[in-house]
Amino acid sequence: MFDAQRVIEAIGQQVQSKLAAECTGHDWYHVTRVHRLAKYIAQHEGANLLVVELAALLHDIADWKFYGDEDAGPQQARCF
Repeated sequence: MFDAQRVIEAIGQQVQSKLAAECTGHDWYHVTRVHRLAKYIAQHEGANLLVVELAALLHDIADWKFYGDEDAGPQQARCF
């Protein structure tokens, strides 16, 4: 059986580990703020919570501004 909460927690742990030492302002604390706000909005708008939470957690995983490659983020997200 698919357990969305377990998936979100596992992805969150991986993102936290990857961004723990990030010093650009796109760190784990930024991701948690985005995640919390996105979840709040999604609940009030009736959005698909799984999609919104995963997008919020992964939105800066390999930001193109720092990697110079628009495909870096989606490629790393697939690995998670």
